[in-house]
Amino acid sequence: MAVCLCVAGNLFAMDNQFNSDHTMDKNLNLTQEWDKVFPQSDKVNHSKVTFRNRYGIMLVADMYKPKHATGKLSAIAISGPFGAVKEQASGLYAQVLAERGFLTIAFDPSYTGESGGEPRYVASPDINTEDFCAAIDFLLTRDDVDAENIGILGICGWGGMALNVAAIDTRIKATVTSTMYDMSRVNAKGYFDVMDADARYELRKQLNDQRTTDAKNGSYALAGGLPDTLPNDAPQFLKDYYAYYKTERGYHKRSLNSNGGWNKTSALSFINMPILSYSDEIRSAVLIIHGANAHSRYFSEDAFKKLKGENKELLIIPEANHVDLYDQMNIIPFDKIERFFVENFK
Repeated sequence: MAVCLCVAGNLFAMDNQFNSDHTMDKNLNLTQEWDKVFPQSDKVNHSKVTFRNRYGIMLVADMYKPKHATGKLSAIAISGPFGAVKEQASGLYAQVLAERGFLTIAFDPSYTGESGGEPRYVASPDINTEDFCAAIDFLLTRDDVDAENIGILGICGWGGMALNVAAIDTRIKATVTSTMYDMSRVNAKGYFDVMDADARYELRKQLNDQRTTDAKNGSYALAGGLPDTLPNDAPQFLKDYYAYYKTERGYHKRSLNSNGGWNKTSALSFINMPILSYSDEIRSAVLIIHGANAHSRYFSEDAFKKLKGENKELLIIPEANHVDLYDQMNIIPFDKIERFFVENFK
């Protein structure tokens, strides 16, 4: 399944410390209330920020900064899961890490959430890699960020994207992935690589027929998110996703997985463009975290095997499933994540 407020006391502050070319997009409609699926911390200041990626798409992020922080801070850009929004898991990670002393941003990728981009609900291995790089661009423009201490953290499908970014962006000192998916691999080969060339050809035919239908209709059909009611024979991993995205625990009105899902043809670009082609050339530090009981565990284990050099770690969390690492505070190893960033920031 392709299914991952305030500064200085002003609850709805808009912090846009960039240059004049990165002003607020007039077409963006930013929510001005706390609408996260997790409670607001009294230990950090929160604001919304915007920045453009290299393709001209305006991205929207929540920024979390430790209260009473002074000087230049180590900073971390966070996104994921695939099909989620910043009000869900990425925002939780960002807020917790800000409580631990980092300046963090959790952003909505292009075409999703509050970020710009048309048509809506499209994923792209190239553009979404660029989204992470643009987040680093933004952080490096800030006077309160230590340019020598920049990290990224990707959850679920954005874990794979984070590794792709670490392979291309030499400004990154440390990368963490949590419950990672390789979206190119799962789209091109299916779960556990069961799809052969003939099956892949049939999938291409189906997706290209959908392109024709979309072109004739003048609109883009959505694949559909999780069902409103689970069938009795639903596999466990689908039940786990449902327990997060379709219940009060993690439901959000802008989340693709909670609602209508991705544009049906989004898978096309992932089939032909493997995102981890150069991950063996990553020279910066990488920590890969996965649950022992996750259906997706093999993505992380295989990605780790490809990494070379020093400062590469794989951490398997006992008895955790894929979705546990979205929001279960007693399971997500925040102490380890904090130490990893601190030890690899200079």
